[in-house]
This record gives sequence, structure tokens and C-alpha cells, in this order.
Amino acid sequence: MFLTKLAKGEMKKVCVVLLAGVLSVLTWFAAPSAWAINNPELLPNFVTPVVDLANLLPQMQEESLVGEIETFEGETGWKLRVLTQDDRTPGRAVINYWGLDDKSILLVADTRGGNLLAFSIGDAVYELLPRTFWIELQTRFGNLYFVRENGRNNAIFQAMETVKGCLQQGGCKVVPGLPREQWILTLITSAIGGVILGLAAIPRQENQVFAWQWALIMSPLWGILFFAFGIGPVVTRTAEWLPLFRNIIGFSLGALVAYLTPAFSSPTSQT
Repeated sequence: MFLTKLAKGEMKKVCVVLLAGVLSVLTWFAAPSAWAINNPELLPNFVTPVVDLANLLPQMQEESLVGEIETFEGETGWKLRVLTQDDRTPGRAVINYWGLDDKSILLVADTRGGNLLAFSIGDAVYELLPRTFWIELQTRFGNLYFVRENGRNNAIFQAMETVKGCLQQGGCKVVPGLPREQWILTLITSAIGGVILGLAAIPRQENQVFAWQWALIMSPLWGILFFAFGIGPVVTRTAEWLPLFRNIIGFSLGALVAYLTPAFSSPTSQT
């Protein structure tokens, strides 16, 4: 029922995000090979937290980002760095140039890959922001759809703002905020969970109104779809009640439609 109401454009966005997630995971594990290159001559002869070799950042935005990073480092001690590159990459030279250590976070925006963003993270950072956080961050802001809609410069800027916000509040398990594409996925899983519950609860014996035994047997399946994949991603990423309410309604309608299906499909008795 809900699937038929989704516009083709929205489903395309969901597919793009899923594809970007797969590419992000592959990029995450393939990234270390890029550090084999060492071209220090590409780096400026002065130290700046932002090196824009690919010219992705407008001058005013770059200056603003530099100022915010320097202020943030002075207040918290966390070292944020941004490198944009295309065919030219300094590779391992950035390690000595910036003095990267366990409290360093390097965002690399590379225009050649399927996902714009990649991250090199110091060991101390993982205590506050786990590996799954970085994969989700890369998927959300570096995917092709987001970059096309918002621009490469804003993808970089929003990713860094998210990192700063999470570090300031003492860490994040997941990336804050609930994009529409991700919410649609939670709505779909909620509705599917409701359908499974409704089908399991269809009476199978005479004078039975609700087959609670079958509903209980199938609870691991519909419970995971509804609570883990339908409700969990919403409540951990946003305090807004509307997405949660819609998912509950989707689950309830899915269960109701599936439960009442035999009543509509059974032949009408003739007198």
C-alpha cells in the first residue's frame, strides 16, 4: 500500500543512497592504499587546516571554514583538517605537513571516486565517534545524490559541522538528523512489519478472533522490522515526533490491511 504511493523520484533517491552506502564501505577499506603516494610539493609553504587542491570551496567559505577549525582546535584540542584533490594528491605528505596524531580527523574530498568523502581518523576519536558513525557520515553527505543537490562545497561543510557538533556534545553513536530517504526506508520496514503481524494474526480456528499464538511466534521477524529498523533509526537520530508517528501509523495500517484481507477476499454466502 505504501510502496505504491511513493513517487518514482523518491525511490530513485533511496536506491542511490543504498548504492552510495555500498560504495562507501568499499572505499573505506580501499582508502589506505592511497597513502602510498608522497608528493609534498603540492602542499602550500604555509600551514593551513584546509588545502583545496581541487578548488571545490569558494574563497569566502574556505576562509570561514579555516577560522572555525582553528577556533575549534583551540577550544577543544581536536585537530580537524580538510584536503580536496582530483588527479593530484599529496598522499602521505599530509601526515608530516599537519602533524596528524591520535586526536586528528582528516576529511579527504576526492572528485574521482563514486563517493566524494573519505576520512582518516586518529585512534582517540573512535572512543567518541565509532567506525559506523564515519561510514554513515560518508554515505549521507558524500553520496552522488546529495552532492548533486547541494554541491561539493556544502557536502564538505556540512560533514565538518556534524563532526564538530558531535565532538562538542561528547560523542555520537549515529549521525544526527533523519534525511527523507532514510525515513522512507524506516517507513517501508515498519509497514512490512505490520503486514507480517497482520498475516500471522489471521484467525485459523472457528470462533477465533485473533491468532495471538502465531503473532507471538512471528514476533522476532515483525519486531525486528518495526522496532529495530522502523523505530530505532528514527528515535536515535531526531527528536521530532512526526516521523515516529507516521511509522507507527504505517505499521498499524499494514497490520490492519493484512489482517482484514481474508474478509474481503472470501466469497459472499448466498441465501
